[in-house]
Amino acid sequence: MSDPSPAFPTSTAEYYRPIPVYLAPRPKQRYWLHGILLLATVFTTLVVGANMQSNFDRGLSPLWMGDSEVPFFPVVQMVQHPSRLLLGIPFSASLMLILLAHEMGHYLYCVRYGVYATLPYFIPFPSLFGTMGAFIRIRSPIRSRPALFDIGIAGPIAGFVVACAVLAMSLGLSRAIPTGTVSSQDVVEIHYPLIFQLAHRGLTLLSLTHGFGAVPLEKSYLHPMAFAAWIGMFATALNLLPGGQLDGGHIVFSIAPRLHKTVSRLTILILIPMAVYLWMGWLVWAILLEISSFRHPDVMEWPKISGARRWLAVFGLIMLVLTLTPNPMPHRSLKEFVAMFRGH
Repeated sequence: MSDPSPAFPTSTAEYYRPIPVYLAPRPKQRYWLHGILLLATVFTTLVVGANMQSNFDRGLSPLWMGDSEVPFFPVVQMVQHPSRLLLGIPFSASLMLILLAHEMGHYLYCVRYGVYATLPYFIPFPSLFGTMGAFIRIRSPIRSRPALFDIGIAGPIAGFVVACAVLAMSLGLSRAIPTGTVSSQDVVEIHYPLIFQLAHRGLTLLSLTHGFGAVPLEKSYLHPMAFAAWIGMFATALNLLPGGQLDGGHIVFSIAPRLHKTVSRLTILILIPMAVYLWMGWLVWAILLEISSFRHPDVMEWPKISGARRWLAVFGLIMLVLTLTPNPMPHRSLKEFVAMFRGH
């Protein structure tokens, strides 16, 4: 049988008696896992970067597919000749720095607000760019809307600033496509966001593009570091999509919690036709947004977002416009994929 309820205090001293508060211990950081994933991602990006740099040094596009069975990830050749991995340092270091800046922007603001978060988990992936990015896990509640806003926008701003620096440096190392080059059928085509066009024009006006300023980006061989900047800009745009539990969704929720679900659904409705007519990868993001938009963690109503944070929200929208590439890889729309499938 349980104990009876305690009687009311009979004296002032007893009334003000301290009440013990028990805090749950924080989960331990799995440093070994972070370290293994970090080293694995460094390796995969070194392999990809070395392949890009080798192509670039031979007067080819860094995205040339070559004639090997695994053109973008020739790991066997790299293992046989490990010194070639040194060629991948510019690409790997640039990309890892951009991803690290983004995640540490989130992490440091979590520390500032007393929110428990893990260190970044990097995701190695033997693919065209060697990684699928990085993420942190937030394991305690965020106590206010300003804290949610700051944590959400700090990552995109930090990653965007570093990516801009890498872009400015790499455009000066790029070159125009020489005559008699490999057919474009052997090269992966990509489209560039607005920030690339603006940076190219700005550096051309300052005479810092070393001979290819008058040539459009599509007629140039960009340095492998520029592709690291491209990945960083693309990741920034994806994270700033206004919906779900992406960074953009956190920003929207911190400003107008009641509009979060509506904005998320509108974003999904926009992504679906983009997947059909531009790039079928948007369908994946529409599905992810649909899954994550059902519920957003509750945050206290007060205080509201005001002052300089509203201007930062405008800057977040500008970053989205500058970094978003509606058709990042041409000829890969859902409509074209279905037509090709039916043709076979």
